[in-house]
Amino acid sequence: MQFEINKSYHGFKLIDEYPINEINSMAKVFEHEKSGARLLHLGNDDDNKVFSVSFRTPPSDSTGVPHIIEHCVLSGSRKYLTKEPFMDMVKGSLNTFINAMTFDDKTMYPIASRNEKDFYNLMDVYLDAVFYPKIYDIPEIFMQEGWHYDLHNKDEKITCKGVVYNEMRGAYSSPSTILEEEVSQSLFPDTCYKYSSGGDPDVIPDLTVEDFKDFHRKFYHPSNSYIYLYGNGDIEKQLQFINDEYLSNFERKFIDSALTLQAPFKEKKECTTYYAISEDEPSENRTYLSANFVFGEFADAKTYLMVNILKNLLIESSAAPLKNALIDKGIGEDILFMNSEGIQPSISFVAKHTSDDKKAEFENIVFSTLKKLVAEGIDKKLIESCINIVEYNLREAEKFPTKGLIYNIISLDSWLYDSHPTTHLQYEKVINDLRSKIDTGYFEKFIEDNIINNPHHSIVVMNPQKGLSEEKAVALEKRLDEYKASLTDEQINRLIEENTVLKEKQLAPDTPEAVATIPKLSVSDVDPKAASIPQEVIKEDDVTLLFHNIFSNNISYVDFLFDVGMIDEELIPYITLLSDIIGDVDTKSYTYSELSNEIYMSTGGIDLSSAVYVENGNDKLYYPKFIISGKAIGDKTITLLELIKELTTSSKLDDKKRVKELIQQIKSKLEMHIYDRGNSVVSNRVSSYFSPASKYSESLNGLDYFWFICNTIENFDTNSDNILANLNKVYNSIFNINNLIISFTGDKKDFDLFRENFTIATSTLNKNKLESKTYDFKETKLNEGIQSSANVQYVAKGFNFKNLGYDYHGSMNVLRMMLNGEYLHDRVRAKGGAYGVGITFTRTGDVTVASYRDPNLKETLKVYDDAAQYIKNLTMDQETLTKFIIGAMSQVDRATTPHMKGEIATQNYIRNISQADIQRERDELLNTKPEEIKVLAELLEKVMEMDYCCVLGNDNTIKENEDAFNKLVKLNK
Repeated sequence: MQFEINKSYHGFKLIDEYPINEINSMAKVFEHEKSGARLLHLGNDDDNKVFSVSFRTPPSDSTGVPHIIEHCVLSGSRKYLTKEPFMDMVKGSLNTFINAMTFDDKTMYPIASRNEKDFYNLMDVYLDAVFYPKIYDIPEIFMQEGWHYDLHNKDEKITCKGVVYNEMRGAYSSPSTILEEEVSQSLFPDTCYKYSSGGDPDVIPDLTVEDFKDFHRKFYHPSNSYIYLYGNGDIEKQLQFINDEYLSNFERKFIDSALTLQAPFKEKKECTTYYAISEDEPSENRTYLSANFVFGEFADAKTYLMVNILKNLLIESSAAPLKNALIDKGIGEDILFMNSEGIQPSISFVAKHTSDDKKAEFENIVFSTLKKLVAEGIDKKLIESCINIVEYNLREAEKFPTKGLIYNIISLDSWLYDSHPTTHLQYEKVINDLRSKIDTGYFEKFIEDNIINNPHHSIVVMNPQKGLSEEKAVALEKRLDEYKASLTDEQINRLIEENTVLKEKQLAPDTPEAVATIPKLSVSDVDPKAASIPQEVIKEDDVTLLFHNIFSNNISYVDFLFDVGMIDEELIPYITLLSDIIGDVDTKSYTYSELSNEIYMSTGGIDLSSAVYVENGNDKLYYPKFIISGKAIGDKTITLLELIKELTTSSKLDDKKRVKELIQQIKSKLEMHIYDRGNSVVSNRVSSYFSPASKYSESLNGLDYFWFICNTIENFDTNSDNILANLNKVYNSIFNINNLIISFTGDKKDFDLFRENFTIATSTLNKNKLESKTYDFKETKLNEGIQSSANVQYVAKGFNFKNLGYDYHGSMNVLRMMLNGEYLHDRVRAKGGAYGVGITFTRTGDVTVASYRDPNLKETLKVYDDAAQYIKNLTMDQETLTKFIIGAMSQVDRATTPHMKGEIATQNYIRNISQADIQRERDELLNTKPEEIKVLAELLEKVMEMDYCCVLGNDNTIKENEDAFNKLVKLNK
């Protein structure tokens, strides 16, 4: 159908239409005439269709009201009457993405699906949720998802509970979160950006139910909405649905959601704040110093790209002069870059783990280094390489498989600020213009104007404080005690009754009538045939080539997988340390700065990592690998191969100063990420107690590796010769042609070029036959309580069911969905207040269940222990089971990028997983019967009876529950 500008289609007036070559899409910009809703449609041939509705939601305090509303509106609506339609759709949908996100100034509700019926179901559920939520009628929604006073008998103490409350307690366990909040307050004191839209846990309990409702009334109207459609769907049908079912019911109105600019500062500001560390953690050299700058507007295309270019140019690149200058002068273990969301961009240069008496020196080095760059000029190769990094990220949609969602977020980075919705999607002209300015002094002038001579900046000092967590806990307890003391007996009884009703509602099943309102798919909506990833296996010159003929937009993805089975057990952590160091040290031909420039001038980057591939069905047989992954376009693949050769044969591991700097930075990054992935940390840790493959993996990428890094840096000065000797020994062993697998993903013509030239990288590799080692990893029930300064817990339990005599079956995917979507969700998240929880079953037999940002410990372990009894007592028919089958299929048929497809096929090849195995699992999943689920209850019961557990959590909470563990361990030893 041809659309005409200024004509209306189902209430939507077409404002503009034009192609966007960068994303192979036709853009249509609409306005809904009656309601005032804005709509952007990006039409293309992508069958992974995306819908979202977003709202501008500037906070006016730090109670987290935008975040709490994001959670609450998905907990029942006008048409969808279950307790949590969102979770019901997760359980029974073929979605490729479903979530909701709160940003500093907006809230997004995106979904994606390849199945058209499912797409409309999801779109309907989300539109009904945001415009007609049950939050006005059911107070327990706010209590569960936001916060509430928890009291069940008059003699106990009052506590605070709530999903968002505990999520943010976990978030505020991270120093980086506290620093980001302080930086925003320092830079934007007169705007909404000084507040925490997610919610400061100290302030969240100030939010009243009425203020919560008023926020929704004000901002959740079509006149304040930004609707987005992407993919190959029928646009006319989509517009008709949105208009007829929703927008036609609303009148246009003025909503004051304007985002104001912060007036420029006349002089810099200085601020000091604090973060908590435990009593036994060292406080020396644990300060954060941050230099922060505001300039321009995010809607400006050049400024938007320059923020990310500066990130790489000054800090992230190995050649980054500002980072290198600060590290060289010993200002911090690591130098970080932060940038804000919002109408005005800000950038921050952060020295992590330094001392506050270095503040003046830190400032001096920042400004003197930048002034020197301006005076002498920036390395042109560095500028070009940083532009290339940004361009690759845009072209690959940040490697996210549902790329339509990334385009949606990018569109809002201009659209939300009353600029054109596709400003940042049409990036080629701006990129080319910036490239043309490399030799003109543009980048130097940009730094001079926006950083050096910019009075709108701040210096933030964040110091560690022992006992701060305890102080806050005491203050909270006092506040709660005083609140309880202020209540009459009648008010206390009413509070107990409210909590009783909440608990009953959380655990009560939805009525059949409510369940009937949730849209359903059938098994017939699922393709019974498993997708097959193309893979050609070629043996050539002692190397196994795996070719995946997949359209990749002319990008060649190359993965070298080196066998590391010859490494001695005590040297296993050096494999990952090597992957973290190579590419950031000098080689025979380049300094590390020159090497970084060469890599990014010609390629999309080279990543190094380590992994363990476990034999299909046998965790005692596994294949550890060192992986070099690179990507390039056209004949630049030859340059990529030359650079891989340089890395594998010419890296120099003799510079003690540089290696020490890198290990300090590795430690810094590991510390920052532990709390963000705490559930994975404890899940992998508990698996290592009973799984040989997981034990090996712990040494590569788990807590054992973290502790190895901590010990290495602590003893580096006295043990550096031995450390470098071990690195060189591992380096000289693993870059060996024997058992080498090279995976290529891309077009046939690009593979032919690669095949003709891959020996560039392999001809000089070591050809000595090295004997594989046998490791004696014994099953050990460590059951550790890992003590930290976190405000919450990450609670894991598990065992290997093959060790108990059971075999893997596709129906385990269905059981996983049932437990995650109902039993665990209801008891650990909804009732318990944890932010998340999940169980997994692997082909190799591992069962692990872990919670995320959990206020509880023993209560959660008991929930795990009772899971089998829940399954035994469950009454279900085939129709009920079908929704879980559908939900499980959404995880099996998840969205993937071209490179991800190649990685999956390669993994299956190494693990000896055949297409027949994949199809058999799919058949078993699709044909799961209620009795098969019942049988699995016995397996689950025996797994939990083995009583293997691991918890990472708050120091005091771990101590209070010491009897749950065999040993207590400090996270920061």
